Amino acid sequence: MAKHSKSIPGRGLRVADQIQKDLAEIIWSELKDPRVGMITLTEVQLTPDYAHAKVYFTTLTDDPEGVKATLQGLSKAAGFLRAQLGLRLRIHTLPQLHFVHDTSTIRGMAMSKLIDEANSTRALDDDEQNQ
Repeated sequence: MAKHSKSIPGRGLRVADQIQKDLAEIIWSELKDPRVGMITLTEVQLTPDYAHAKVYFTTLTDDPEGVKATLQGLSKAAGFLRAQLGLRLRIHTLPQLHFVHDTSTIRGMAMSKLIDEANSTRALDDDEQNQ
């Protein structure tokens, strides 16, 4: 008796990666919504049954109004994107797309800035002690 294809290790990750690649290409080449500017898809997380996919994205500029407009544009285009994805992927269940703004890069830059500030303060303290 053959094993069910979902039991293959890493299959969900491979499908999520393929969805990410295909969506990025579809958004870049076929999506005409002016609210969706330059974005990067950072991750796609699939539910085990492939019914839903969280698509994480970042924008070129992270101003709140621009992010909100981009999110609205992507959410409005979710049906179109899903249909275009269906033309490219051959899987039994095509997931519903849910877009989420990825703030990890913003948090990472803020943490890096804090570390740099702490290091410069420490260097000044060390210089004062050595004099």
